[in-house]
Amino acid sequence: MNFYQRVYALVRRIPAGKCATYGQLALMLGNPRASRAVGYAMRACKDPSVPCHRVVRGDGSAVPAFGPGVQRAMLEGEGVPFTPDGRAELARCRWDGT
Repeated sequence: MNFYQRVYALVRRIPAGKCATYGQLALMLGNPRASRAVGYAMRACKDPSVPCHRVVRGDGSAVPAFGPGVQRAMLEGEGVPFTPDGRAELARCRWDGT
């Protein structure tokens, strides 16, 4: 299994209502300095079974790849709480990997 396939397998495990960060996923994959590579994997993903929208930046902010407001709307639809300044409230919704 190559790195991208490992990323996709891990992201598929993130349940609705939870988020993970690029750096968190890199650490879970045993490559703590590979957060950018995780981002490249997310950008390259064309498989609708991979919930890419559940992966956010380290500060909880959404990424522009989905279009303005799309990722946030998708996450809010799953019950992810957001801070007043528009970041996912990771203290309450960060996926712990279980």
